[in-house]
Amino acid sequence: MAVEVGSPAPDFTLNDYNKQPVQLSSFKGEKPVLLVFFPFAFSGVCTGELCQLRDEFSDYDTKGVQVLGISCDAVFSLKVWAKQENYQFPLLSDFWPHGEVAQSYGVFNDKAGLALRGTFLIDTDGVVRFAEVNQPGEARDQQAWKKAVAELA
Repeated sequence: MAVEVGSPAPDFTLNDYNKQPVQLSSFKGEKPVLLVFFPFAFSGVCTGELCQLRDEFSDYDTKGVQVLGISCDAVFSLKVWAKQENYQFPLLSDFWPHGEVAQSYGVFNDKAGLALRGTFLIDTDGVVRFAEVNQPGEARDQQAWKKAVAELA
């Protein structure tokens, strides 16, 4: 079961595609965080979703929201993909222990070994304010994220 709205967000530390650790709780008291779990780098739906996020990044950045993409891909794949698509937000690797963070958010598909399309908006107190889970192949409607970001203020 996915983490629910009103719950504390499970803390984690994952490496970004430059092998630099990123800890969720480091943003607490500083800025809200939009966690975007996705199944696989380079896949069609994931590329479409993250490219839309890239193209509309200012909608989040101007509101001080830290965007973090998370998948079970290795850092090396994420680095090539981020460079190829010019993503300006960190992509974090939940590769090992495989899917541990996705599991803690209730969005890990253990039969396929991938993260579902989970989206979580976490406020500056570390509380989940928006939560949505889409299945593989089911693209997300990002307008719901933007509405949740607007309601944070």
